[in-house]
Amino acid sequence: MKRRIPALLFALLVTQLVALVNPAYACGCGAMIPDGQSRIGVDRETSVVRWDGRTEQIVMRFTVGGDAHRAAWIMPVPGRATVELADGKMFDELSRLTRPERKTRSYFWPRERDWPFSSRTGDTAGAPMPGSAAPPVGVVGREQLGDFDVARLTATDPDALKNWLESNGFKLPDRLATEVKPYVDQSWEYVAVRLAPRQQGKPLRGDLDPLRIRFESDRLVYPMRLSRMAKTPQSLGLYVLADHRMEPATAIGGSAPKVTFAGSIAPEGGPLAELAGAGPVFLTAIDQRFPDPGRIDADHELRATAKDTPYRRAIYRDELLMVGGVPAWLLTIGAVAVAVTASAVAILRIRARRPRPAGAAAA
Repeated sequence: MKRRIPALLFALLVTQLVALVNPAYACGCGAMIPDGQSRIGVDRETSVVRWDGRTEQIVMRFTVGGDAHRAAWIMPVPGRATVELADGKMFDELSRLTRPERKTRSYFWPRERDWPFSSRTGDTAGAPMPGSAAPPVGVVGREQLGDFDVARLTATDPDALKNWLESNGFKLPDRLATEVKPYVDQSWEYVAVRLAPRQQGKPLRGDLDPLRIRFESDRLVYPMRLSRMAKTPQSLGLYVLADHRMEPATAIGGSAPKVTFAGSIAPEGGPLAELAGAGPVFLTAIDQRFPDPGRIDADHELRATAKDTPYRRAIYRDELLMVGGVPAWLLTIGAVAVAVTASAVAILRIRARRPRPAGAAAA
C-alpha cells in the first residue's frame, strides 16, 4: 500500500500537468480544436471589423503555440461569405495608431522614493476585440489559402453539418450540433477553416496568415456564441472601423467591454487604408474578457454610441514638482520658514522699541 501511494500521487500530478498544457480552447469567433492528442494554444487573437452599413468585413489573425500539426474551427456568418488572405501589416499600423499616450504629471509632496526618504526619484505608471429543396449541407466553395483549408457551407440540419465536417477532415467538438442549431434556425452560413501548414511536418506555431471574411449584413455582428464551448477563460480584442464610435449592445455573459481607443483616423495607403476605404473613418478598439465562457449567450451586436467621443489611454510618469532643480515643497517650506522668522524678528523689534512705564524704571 505504501508503494502505491507515491504512484497514485505521481499519476495525479501528471493529470494536472496535462490539463495545464493541453487546454480546450475556443477562439473569439468559434471553436478551435487540435488533431489527435496534440495541443494548441492561441496566445493572441486580434480581429479588425469594417462595416459600412451594408457590408461587413472581418480580418482575423491568430498567434498560436503548441505541437499540433492540424486544427480546425468554424465561424457562422449571417450571409454568403467570401474568404481571402489579408495583409498582416494592418495590425502593426492599428497598434501604432491606438498606442497609449505618454504623459507626465507632477506631485507636490515627496513620496517614499523621494528625498529625504530616498535619494532616488520614483515614477509610477497607470492608465487608464436557400431554396426549399436544398440539401442538408451545401458546399458554396472550398479553397486552400496559405496555411488554411477553407470551406464555405450552408446547412439546414446541424447534425448533417457536423457529419460533413468530420468526414472532410474538420474534427470539431461533439457539442457542435447543439451549439450551431440557433444559426441553422436563422439560415446562417458557415466558414469552416482547417489549419494545415503547407510545409509537411511543420507544427502550427507563431503568427498565422490573416484571413479576411466578407459578407452582406445590415447590422454589425461579431459571432461569439460558439466560444461558450471553451473550458478556459477567453479574451476578445476588436478593432471596429465604422462611420461612428461603436459599442457592444450587451456584455453577452462576459465582463464589461472596455474601450481602449476611440477616434477618427485617415490611413494613407497600405492594407488598412484599403480596408477602411476612402476618407476618414471612426476607429473603436474594444477589449473584453470572459472568465466563464459557458455564460456566453449570444453574438456581439455593435451599435453607434450617442456621441463620437474620442478617447485614448494614457500612461503617466509621475515626477516630483521641481523649480530650478529644487523640489517645490522644499522651496515653499523654506519661504514659509523665512517669512515666520522675519515676522518674529519684526515683532521682537517692535516690542523692544516700546517705551517702558515710569514705575518700571524706578524699580
